[in-house]
Amino acid sequence: MLDAGEIELFRDGLRHFLAQEVAPHYDTWERERLFPRELWQRLGENGFLCVDVPAEYGGHGSDFGVSAVIIEEVARAGFGALATNLSVHSDIVAPYLLHLGSEEQKQHWLPRMVRGEVVGAIGMTEPEAGSDLQALRTRAERSGDGYVINGQKTFITNGYNADLLILAARTDPDAGARGVTLFTIDTARPGFDRGRNLEKIGQHASDTAELFLTDYPADAGQVLGEEGRGFVHLMEELPRERLILAIGAMAACEGMLERTVEYVQTRKAFGQALSSMQNTRFTLADLKAWIEVNKAFVRQCTDEYNRGELTTTNASIAKLSATDLQFRVADDCLQLFGGYGYMREYPISRDFVDARVQRIYGGSNEIMKELIARSILGR
Repeated sequence: MLDAGEIELFRDGLRHFLAQEVAPHYDTWERERLFPRELWQRLGENGFLCVDVPAEYGGHGSDFGVSAVIIEEVARAGFGALATNLSVHSDIVAPYLLHLGSEEQKQHWLPRMVRGEVVGAIGMTEPEAGSDLQALRTRAERSGDGYVINGQKTFITNGYNADLLILAARTDPDAGARGVTLFTIDTARPGFDRGRNLEKIGQHASDTAELFLTDYPADAGQVLGEEGRGFVHLMEELPRERLILAIGAMAACEGMLERTVEYVQTRKAFGQALSSMQNTRFTLADLKAWIEVNKAFVRQCTDEYNRGELTTTNASIAKLSATDLQFRVADDCLQLFGGYGYMREYPISRDFVDARVQRIYGGSNEIMKELIARSILGR
């Protein structure tokens, strides 16, 4: 466990890393639509991957708060694509292994994930099954002591770089939610193929791929958790995923506001700084108020997660409110930049397009509303 002073030193080290190792190359990676494997290795060498993995598996054994610091600083700096890829690797895939994996699975995958030698992805979404996880069509059929898996996944973050895929597949086609099982897929094995690195309107450097499994042979040791309990396992892990999205969204809001404040104090219109105009001042005041209110709730949820008390409802509220706010902040801040905000040379333009997907992945915000409504109405 790190104390407050140690966390701030860690934060400063990360900021230095981002300034030296990421900022000079980020535009190039955006154009190439892929983070290089060398970046993953450098992140691992500097201790910025899977920090809450216990020391026996190569991690720091820190608490969730230190992992949150990483996403906060990356998102605040305006590197939305990198925040997405890191959160999938460190805050989704690694916890699945840590909480559900056998000792053999943990020893095999986690140390290499910590070092950045293995990149993790999670395969839930399919062409006809996005937020509706019960509509999965990927099949894992029994074959001797193992399984043969066939299916397709799409919109998979880290998919092009992935060495490990946590896959949701249907092992019993007649059992509904009880027929889903999770598997650890080694992407180097025969039967696994990558399709396109998909082109998106934002988060260009974040590789997002189509993945195909054709007669992929999986042994019994690749089952993650219990057979038939994959849907339950997914529901157990989703609160952390939604919380880390909310944390990243709030940090992105702060970064956008900081960059906009700097701009309006130097940009002039009609002979005066934009910051002296009432519309500018009221817009910034509004955004600051909403950011602080949402931050307080996200901090509450973080404390609840650390105590093992974060509910699906509160995680859904945090994700819904924070990501809706992120897009509003991006839109309002871009407006204050005027025509320059629409130019790619200004980071606010990237902030704007990067923010849009936050309301879709991790469960669309319409699904968040449905989950919240069920908690209110009891059904």
